[in-house]
Amino acid sequence: MSQTPLSGLASLQNGSDIRGIAMQTDQYEVTLTDERIEAIAYGLAVWLKEAKQLKVTDEKKPLKVAIGYDSRLSAKRIQTVLIKGLTNTGIDIVEVGLATTPAMFMSTQYEEYNCDAAIMITASHLPYEYNGLKFFTKDGGAEHEDIQFILEKADWENITWETDQGLVTSQPLLTAYAADLVAKIQKGINDPINYEKPLTGRHIIVDAGNGAGGFFATEVLKKLGADVTGSQFLDPDGHFPNHIPNPDNKEAMKSIQTAVLAHQADLGVIFDTDVDRSALVDNHGVTLNRNNLIAVISAILIKEQPGTTIVTNSTTSEHLKVFIESLGGKQSRYLTGYRNVINQALKLNQEGIPTSLAIETSGHAALKENYFLDDGAYLVAKILMTDAILQKEGKTIVSLIEELKQPVETDEVRFAILGEDVQQIGKETIAAFETFIRQTSDLAVDPDNLEGVRVNTSGKYGAGWLLLRMSLHEPLLVLNLESDQKGAIKQLRQDLKAFFTAQDKLDSSRL
Repeated sequence: MSQTPLSGLASLQNGSDIRGIAMQTDQYEVTLTDERIEAIAYGLAVWLKEAKQLKVTDEKKPLKVAIGYDSRLSAKRIQTVLIKGLTNTGIDIVEVGLATTPAMFMSTQYEEYNCDAAIMITASHLPYEYNGLKFFTKDGGAEHEDIQFILEKADWENITWETDQGLVTSQPLLTAYAADLVAKIQKGINDPINYEKPLTGRHIIVDAGNGAGGFFATEVLKKLGADVTGSQFLDPDGHFPNHIPNPDNKEAMKSIQTAVLAHQADLGVIFDTDVDRSALVDNHGVTLNRNNLIAVISAILIKEQPGTTIVTNSTTSEHLKVFIESLGGKQSRYLTGYRNVINQALKLNQEGIPTSLAIETSGHAALKENYFLDDGAYLVAKILMTDAILQKEGKTIVSLIEELKQPVETDEVRFAILGEDVQQIGKETIAAFETFIRQTSDLAVDPDNLEGVRVNTSGKYGAGWLLLRMSLHEPLLVLNLESDQKGAIKQLRQDLKAFFTAQDKLDSSRL
């Protein structure tokens, strides 16, 4: 047992997750060490007892925590250390093996598991040397302040109760989670002729990117009758040898797009490593990610719940807002970060404003009907239910967004912040940028914005917008641009260059 305080734990916090370097490389030293992981286990035990008010000292009913992981190479090392630390505190462990982030939450909901908490070992789409931890209780995912509490209490000295050693059992989770999805899709489609296999005749390709999502092809779609021929990168491989498992990545989307066209499939589905994000491709290769994906699921939910509010992150298209409102829905454009949009959706519902979806352009989507859990597999399942109905009407899923106007140009520029006080430099640069915009013709600050500076373009730039904001996880400023006029973004970049090159604490070489 580690009995000495550890320094540097706070640096592992990544919003509402923990992330660090878990494998040494030529470039990086390990930051997610065994000692730190064990200490975090103690912090988690204290959090469950003190913050969540769970009885860790009940000998008749010990706390039960599920631990699962995606395909990352360092996962089993981390799991071993977590088990050591948690069982030292008297907590029982359920090893569930390969899992997804949303499935780990469901281990606290399924009766046959009935876990008090769950840990997912993942670092989403980051390179192979990274890993991290996500925590859940029956109430949902840990918040930013919860992670802070866990790290502050990460010391054996804070384990003040006497307990027996916790027990360890194994109980695979993905099988139960897949069966649950199958049942939900069957019920949602409710095919009177072929209830058990309502996707018979559909050809759907899955690209799991060698993460944890391969089960969706074999254990969900195939069992529903779909032809999954051409599915690729289903086997877990933490080296990620084929492409980054990220539905917000152009190379990854090109991979599934190419597969769908080559195999003449009806649909393509792609997941990130831990399957809390997803995207689709139609039979013509049209990508349904980012604004298109938000529009598709918004159209489905607004039809089911007229007038509902859709919470999104800040970098959504102005065309998306027009589209949602044209269907009778409302958009709440909020802050970047999946916990931010989920919490805003929860808040709006508490205020009596019906809100059915919290979603980001990155592919994180949390539906009210599904615990407001960001679940890439459930998002696809929900879309497949509607797709089956549309097929009977001679329509496709893309028909839902025929009225969504597409921008002529989009772009993104990332500026590395060079100083040590990243937040202060970012804040000062954004303030200076707003002043610059107010002094520049054909550019106007959008008052309906909560993150960074959003600017509407007109005149020589045509209709469009741009947004300068802080990166959520990296020491960067991010500039997103969108325009309905060809050549406008090139002109904008040129006209903005004078401002950005004058900022001596920014690397503006990518502009």
